[in-house]
Amino acid sequence: MKAAKKSPRPAAARGRFGWVKWVFIVPVVLVLVVQVYFFLQIWWWVDHNPGMTSFMREQESVLQDKNPKAEIRQTWVPYNRISNNLKRAIIASEDANFSEHEGVDWEALQKAYEKNNKKRKVVAGGSTITQQLAKNLFLSGSRSYVRKGQELVITYMLETLMDKRRIFEIYLNVVEFGTGTFGAEAASRHYYRTSAANLSAGQAARLAVMLPNPRYYDKHRDTSYLNRRTSTILARMNAVEVP
Repeated sequence: MKAAKKSPRPAAARGRFGWVKWVFIVPVVLVLVVQVYFFLQIWWWVDHNPGMTSFMREQESVLQDKNPKAEIRQTWVPYNRISNNLKRAIIASEDANFSEHEGVDWEALQKAYEKNNKKRKVVAGGSTITQQLAKNLFLSGSRSYVRKGQELVITYMLETLMDKRRIFEIYLNVVEFGTGTFGAEAASRHYYRTSAANLSAGQAARLAVMLPNPRYYDKHRDTSYLNRRTSTILARMNAVEVP
C-alpha cells in the first residue's frame, strides 16, 4: 500500500512565514554589522587618535542651533603632556578602581541602582572611565537600557583591545569639561589660561569635580558643593594609582 503523499505547503503560507523570518534576521544582521564597525574603529584607535566623537558632534550641533558659527574647543595632547595632578584627580573623583576593574565596576553600579531607586530618579550613574569613554566615542547622551547595553559591549571591546593607559589618554582628550570645551588641554586654557601639563593640584581637582555636570559648572564656578568636593578630591589624589 502506497503511503499518502504530503501535500505541499501552500505558496501563500510559505511567503508569509518567509516574511516573518526576515523580520527577525535583518535586525540581527544589522546589529552584528554595527558591532563589527565599533570593533574595527576601536582597533584603529589603538594607535591612531580619534577626531570628533559622537558626543562632540551632538554638542556642536546643539551650539550651532543658536549660533551657526559655533565650534567646539579641543586640542589633542599626548599622555605625557597632561599633568599627573589631573590624572590622579579624575581617577579619585570618577573611578577609584580604574586600574583594577575590567571595564565595569559592578559594585559601583549596584550602589548607583540602589541610590536611584531610593531617590526615585537618576542621581548616580556608577559608570567607570571606560564606560564614559564608550558613550562619548559612539553614543548619545540619552538614557535607556538599550543604550546602556550597547555601552557595556563597547566598554569590553575597549578593554580587550587597549591597555589602561591608552584608554585613559583618549578619555582625557575627549571628555567634556564645559560648554563646547572638550579635553584636558582646551579645559586648562579655558579655565586657567595654562596648558594641561602645568595644572596645579588644586586646579586639577576642581576640573575633575566639574565632570559630572560640566556645562552647569562652567557657568557656576564657585558653588559651595564645588569647593567642598574639590577639597575632598585633593585629599584623595595621592592615594590613587595612575596607569
